[in-house]
Formats: sequence, C-alpha cells, structure tokens
Amino acid sequence: MTEFKLPDIGEGIVECEVVEWRIKEGDVIEEDQPVVEVMTDKALVEITAPEAGRVTRLHVPRGEIARVHAPLFAYEAEGEAPASAEPETQETPAGESAGTAPRAAAPQKTAKDFILPDLGEGIVECEVVEWRIAEGETIEEDQPVVDVMTDKAMMEITAPEAGQVTRLHVAKGEIARVHAPLFAYAPEHGEQAEETATAAPAPSEPAPRPAATSRAEPPPASGLGPHGRIPASPAVRRLLREHGLRLEQVPGSGKQGRVLKEDIQAFLERGDTAAAAPAPASEAAPSARPSSEEAEVRVEPLRGVRAAMARQMVASASTIPHFQYGEELDVTELLALRQRLKPEAEARGTKVTLMPFFMKAMALAIRDFPILNSRLNEAGDEIHYLPSCNIGMAVDGKAGLMVPNVKGVERLTLLEIAGEIQRLTSDAREGRVASSDLKGGTISISNIGALGGTYAAPIINAPEVAIVAIGKTQWLPRFDSNDAVVKRAIMTVTWAGDHRLIDGGTIARFCNAWKGYLEAPETMLLHLG
Repeated sequence: MTEFKLPDIGEGIVECEVVEWRIKEGDVIEEDQPVVEVMTDKALVEITAPEAGRVTRLHVPRGEIARVHAPLFAYEAEGEAPASAEPETQETPAGESAGTAPRAAAPQKTAKDFILPDLGEGIVECEVVEWRIAEGETIEEDQPVVDVMTDKAMMEITAPEAGQVTRLHVAKGEIARVHAPLFAYAPEHGEQAEETATAAPAPSEPAPRPAATSRAEPPPASGLGPHGRIPASPAVRRLLREHGLRLEQVPGSGKQGRVLKEDIQAFLERGDTAAAAPAPASEAAPSARPSSEEAEVRVEPLRGVRAAMARQMVASASTIPHFQYGEELDVTELLALRQRLKPEAEARGTKVTLMPFFMKAMALAIRDFPILNSRLNEAGDEIHYLPSCNIGMAVDGKAGLMVPNVKGVERLTLLEIAGEIQRLTSDAREGRVASSDLKGGTISISNIGALGGTYAAPIINAPEVAIVAIGKTQWLPRFDSNDAVVKRAIMTVTWAGDHRLIDGGTIARFCNAWKGYLEAPETMLLHLG
C-alpha cells in the first residue's frame, strides 16, 4: 500500500481545505485522474492520481484541512497484490514434499521502496536522466544512484542506506513523481523475513526468486494487466505511435505484462532482421548512404529546464510591456583595474571577471533608483520594493538556460561576489544548481558578449522588472578631451524594462549612474561599507 502525500501547491502554502473528493474508498483510479479538489488561500487546485491503482483510504474528510507533505489518501498500485491474498497461494507446491519446504523458505531480507523526496518548492515530477545502478547491484549509503531533471535543474539522488537493488520502478527517460516509489532495495542490515515451512514470503516479494522467475517465465500471451488492459507508461505509448505499432503487437516483459521501451526496441530489431537481409548492413553503416531519399526527423521531448524556460519566456513576453534602452560603456579603466586585482584574487583561489564589478555597481545604483529592484503584485495595484539586491546571471548550462542569482550583493565584497559567481557558474554548467540559488532574483544580467554578441533585446525574467544584456568589448577609436583619437575599450549594453513601472527617463538615469561607477571604478570605494 502506498501513501499519497499532498505535494507543494504554491509558494508559502502549507495547508488547504478539501473541497470535494472525486473518488471514494475502493474505487479504481487511473494515472493523472482527478481525485480531489482543494482550496488554498489563493486558488482552487485539482490534485491528480500519481499512478493507476485502487483507493484504500481517504485520510482527510471533505471540509477538513490537509497539510502539505502529509498523507492525503492511500492506494494499492496497479499490479500490487494485497497482503492478505498471498498466504493462500504460497502453500507447498504440488510435487514437492513437506521435507523440502524449509529449504524454499530460507531467510530473506525484506525489500523497501525508496520514495522520491521533495525536490523543491512546487516540483511534483521529474525526468529520469541516467540510472547509475542496475537491479541486483549492491549500493552504499549516500552513493549516487540516479540523475533526475526537474523543470529547474539537474539533481543527483543518493542511496538512503546500504543494501541491494531489487527493482528500478521508473525507466530512463520516463517521468518519476514526487512521493511515489523510485526504486526498491533490500537493506544490508534490514530485518529478516524468517518464515516457517507453511508461512508465506513477504508481501513485497511474492515469489522466493523474483528475478529468476521474471526472466524464466514468458510474458502472458494477452499482455493484459489485472484491470483488463495492457500496462504501459505514456512514454512507451508515445514511442509505439512514433513507430506505427499497436500495444497488442509487442510482448511485454515487465510486471503484469507491462510493455517496456526495451521490449519495443527488441521487437523492432527482430522485425528488421526478419524483413530483409540488407537491413543489418544499413544499421551498421548508416553514413554509407548520406543521400537517402527519406531523412528521418529527430524528435526530442521538451522537458526539464528548457520546458520551464519556454513557459517562463512566453508568459513574460506576452504579459509584460517591454521597452528597450541601449548605451555604450567605456570600460578601459575597469579592465586595467581588473588586471591589477587579478593576481591577488587568484592567490585566494578566486577568478575575477568583469561580472563582479557589474553587479556591485548595479547594487550601488539601485540605492538611488529602488524601482529597478521592485516587483508588481499579482493584482497589479501594488509595487513591492525588495530589501535585498539579488542579481541573477543567465548561464548557458548543460541542462539549458539557467538564471541563478547572487544573494545580497549590496552586502558583499567584490571578492565574495566573484566567489559566488564562480560557484554558481560551475553548478549551472553541470546542470546541478540548487533550487534556492534559482529563487528570489530581483534583477538580471545576460552576458551575451561572452559568446561574441554585440547587441541583444533580452526578455525580462518575470516577476523582475528589468534585465540588461552586455555585449562584447571592442577596442574602437574615440576622441579624448583634447580632440585626439585614442584607442578605448567600448562595450554596448541593452536594457529591457517593464513599462508598467519604469519609463525611459528612469532607466536612462539609472543606467547613467551604473555607467559612472563602471567607467570610473575608483568612485565605488566611496560607497563601500
């Protein structure tokens, strides 16, 4: 039996009222079926079933309060045998004498399900990117077992204790749900299921040798699960559609005849082999025929960070009235200062780029123009001025575009800012940024110049009200105070502002203040605490 715990349903929400149950005890439910409506202090939210199964208990009656991360209802997953059903079917098999029974009931370690924990506020599911373990492997406590991708970052899940892996519940590339089983394992020092000759094995292991049995027994001919349908995940069904196959055509090797991705691949390979002799040659050397008449379209699902960024950018571009403002910065003196400070910073194990100066100057300019560090409330009738300047920086990482932010820039030294930038950049490029580093940003910087760009029209990272795109530095001719042509380091910057709160004059004056600190960096010393 599995307990479904109420997931995070909004920032800062810890409880809600059960408005209406759509199910009752004993009902059979399907994956993603609406099961209950709950009311928070902000909205009416519909909760769906994490997987197919049968409801055994509703923990919170209608009209009462349910708490986030507390059990909401209990269910038996599809294909999971009730505990009471096993003893009658586990008697001594026909053809075995009573004297052989004690050998079959040798002590076993009881398997436990590892439940996927909370991965961050509001995250209810993730994609399994890579399993680092296999069924039958021995694992150690805190050993990395799987990489998962949420809509915010790549995360590494570790083993809770030492033991042996008995089952991987979610295949690579499929979706795992928070508070649902991720894998099963037998703890190294777990309790022993020591049974007598007539006692049944533990309910979680219905057969004495589950691994051997599952491989020795052929899949059922019909492939039908306990509810009269063929079990298969949405990803498997999509793969079948892509290859023009029906679920009934592919024999399933999983539990209760479940069709797995490996079954489809094996079926396709057998079909290719039987179809024609030249097929293996074409598989072995696909590049031998580069001018084929039909080229395949490579389909890649939009998931994780990229999917979240797509939704965020669509919402921002369609709901915020953007306006752009461009300017040039003369960073000749700034480059010279950085060059002088570089050896000292490296001696302390920190790499100093121009970004710490951009951030510190921005925090100083915001003191005079706090509207740049504000946000509009949801109703659109209040401006909230934020007490801390948390400056985000766009990083093109392994998992997609991320915008981690340096917290409290106004309180940090240049060296501390540089250290934070180094840490966040490294984490983002590996796709392992902590959710706390992605939340709470107040204004953002996009350094397109690092990739060679000169100009850009950035999209605001809502609910922030401004973002700046920094172009590459170019050595260009300029006139000095004596009208002589000199070589100067020129950088272009392009601002995007929320026109509901910021007008052109405000952002021009703010940019001039920021520019003043960067073009004469020694003036920042007057304002450092």
